[in-house]
Amino acid sequence: MYRLLLLLSLLPIILCLLLTWWFGSRVLWAEGKRQCRCNLEKWYPDPEDERRVHRSDGSSSEFGQQLRKKALADWKEHSPKLVKTRESKRAIGMIMPPFGGIIGVFLAVTGKPILALAAFVGATAISAIIGLLSLPSELTAIRRYIQSKAFKGSFPNSYDEESVINCALAHAWAESLPPILKWFQSGKG
Repeated sequence: MYRLLLLLSLLPIILCLLLTWWFGSRVLWAEGKRQCRCNLEKWYPDPEDERRVHRSDGSSSEFGQQLRKKALADWKEHSPKLVKTRESKRAIGMIMPPFGGIIGVFLAVTGKPILALAAFVGATAISAIIGLLSLPSELTAIRRYIQSKAFKGSFPNSYDEESVINCALAHAWAESLPPILKWFQSGKG
């Protein structure tokens, strides 16, 4: 029974790793180093950025991360209840692996190592599923921001703009992965 639970828990973990690699890490590795130039009259800094001087050039990965943060800040401003719901779901997902680890330690001490491993892997699988289920709303927020007037004209070169958009979506995919599973995917692009 425990082996079946362990096997069923590994399936969503493997699926999550494959999806985040394909749509996240792979895209960041392929496009993340591209040097892009923005229009500083349109491209305002991150909502959290406090620097006075901003560069007009940088990697598409950097601009993609900034675009993701701007889209999330815009989404938070327009739909605070939806953002709060998403954040609480992700918080529950983030505490699942440590919780499963604590239960696993107690089970291992009582002499049930297979059950301990199954509890930890099961909690990690739940965390991975929650991360993937919270992703569509974030991707929608990014796409909505891309179509807004605030983003239009931010990158004069259409290839730069496309690369930044791809990197923003890839960062969202990469961030949906629970921290414990990020160890299995090296590099951020």
